[in-house]
Amino acid sequence: MGNIVAIVGRPNVGKSTIFNRLVKSRQAIVEETAGVTRDRHYGISDWNGKSFHLIDTGGYVVGSEDEFESEIRKQAKLAIEEADVILFVVDAFDGMHVLDEEVGNILRQSKREVLVVANKVDNNERIVMAQEFYALGLGEIYPISAINGSGTGELLDEVVKLLPDAFDIEDDGIPRFTVVGRPNVGKSSIVNAFLGVDRNIVTATAGTTRDAIDTRFNAFNMDFILVDTAGIRKKSKVFENIEFYSVMRAIRAIEESDVVLLLVDATQGFEAQDINILRLVVKNKKGLVIVVNKWDLVEKDSNTHLEFEQQIREKMAPFVDVPIVFTSVIQKQRIFKALELAYEVYENRKRQITTSVLNETLLPIIQASPPPTASRGHYIKIKYITQLKTATPQFIFFCNFPNDVKDSYSRFLENKIRELFNFRGVPIQLHFRQK
Repeated sequence: MGNIVAIVGRPNVGKSTIFNRLVKSRQAIVEETAGVTRDRHYGISDWNGKSFHLIDTGGYVVGSEDEFESEIRKQAKLAIEEADVILFVVDAFDGMHVLDEEVGNILRQSKREVLVVANKVDNNERIVMAQEFYALGLGEIYPISAINGSGTGELLDEVVKLLPDAFDIEDDGIPRFTVVGRPNVGKSSIVNAFLGVDRNIVTATAGTTRDAIDTRFNAFNMDFILVDTAGIRKKSKVFENIEFYSVMRAIRAIEESDVVLLLVDATQGFEAQDINILRLVVKNKKGLVIVVNKWDLVEKDSNTHLEFEQQIREKMAPFVDVPIVFTSVIQKQRIFKALELAYEVYENRKRQITTSVLNETLLPIIQASPPPTASRGHYIKIKYITQLKTATPQFIFFCNFPNDVKDSYSRFLENKIRELFNFRGVPIQLHFRQK
């Protein structure tokens, strides 16, 4: 689902309202992500069975009125570089604005799919007013009212028509490991350290994404594709808004991985944006290894790494069953441990437990610690457990009152599965169904 739809336009035309409508009305998951944005400018929407990431660039424009103009130009250019479809929002009530024309010019020169969305059209008179935007030379105008939702269905029909079909990466059974992390945590250096072992074992292939570089690594009994998202196309006149940019990059990279190596800077700690990337990994159900880099720069006593690890796990909760490794690229410390752990997590992610083993081991545990009685006073009986044949571990618990199983009990069962069968580093899902 690597599709990205970006919303661009000058301030106060209703970009955020449109974003919220497209995301919420589809029961989408809106990330409450501290660090990346103060509000919520990144979500997932789906329409007619096609999912896409929606990014509201407006939320990233900061600064005074006079800075707005250059910021909006930057956002338009960023959207052109990164998005599959661009929603260019204009205000039908205010009419054409000089900034609209300017953004229109930038978008017209791009080869991207652009839909002009005339917002605040809540009566017939406004539909007529919206016609003046044909002058932008960007084709059809989509009149909508973000406040009451009229016109959004037609707009979404068009959006999903324009989205490329989800591209499947050729999967020849070779795991894909991706190094992600905030800017300047040392992604390039660690990738070079991985690959610098013996250059002839490396075969570079042009990346499947527009920019990440895939490298086949085959040595030390390991065979995988390493996806480097680090020095991705150094921008001409780097006009990037780091936050916005790294979120878009992380989304694409994570979706194409089996296991993500999340690189953290030991000198800065586990910060809001690291947590944000971690949530993306969990939401996309990918394997995870946390690599704390630059460990040589931290002053230590005998407990330092345990304390550091404890702090990370507290911030990661509830998904804490994840390997954490402390590395120093400069001193070549534990670099290969990180790869070994990634390989182990990859194997864990594929693990299938037979139905008979699941029932033999878990049913006695459930009998000894049954689910709490439901609020309506009836007993919840779990009768049977099976693992689905899916790309990521998912388990179904058949029971008489599936809706009454509490989250805390679900977590208890997940922890038991983790203790018994080693799904370290892998998000697992539990479903409760009526038998």
